[in-house]
Amino acid sequence: MKTWVARKEDVENGTIERKWWIVDAEGQTLGRLATQIATVLRGRHKPIYTPHVDVGDFVVVINASKVHVTGKKRDAKKYYNYSGYPGGLRAWTFDELMTRDPKRVIEHAVRGMLPKNRLARKQITKLKVYGGADHPHTAQAPESLAN
Repeated sequence: MKTWVARKEDVENGTIERKWWIVDAEGQTLGRLATQIATVLRGRHKPIYTPHVDVGDFVVVINASKVHVTGKKRDAKKYYNYSGYPGGLRAWTFDELMTRDPKRVIEHAVRGMLPKNRLARKQITKLKVYGGADHPHTAQAPESLAN
């Protein structure tokens, strides 16, 4: 029996089918939600998973502003951005970032669960996050991701 391995050419010529999934983040725990999303983005839920080829699917996240965190993370968890200049370090708490831009919270959590390489930078582009319930991807007919 031979083992089939996905190649870059299989993805480019459309042999590997990419599905669209939709996830409602309302009431979900941030970390547990991010692991499910990262698994689908990488393609680990498919039997044709190959670590060095992007065989993952697209994920649309709605209601990102209603995601939940446990414990005291709402006030204690910090997000940092450094401009590269002296005095250019900025920090926000989870609560501040949720009021400012809730999409960044989920994107940051999912990015942290992907490998740190060129392939992961390509995979994160398949993640679409929206703060409310509306999204422009209805034409792709996304299926609900079982939680």
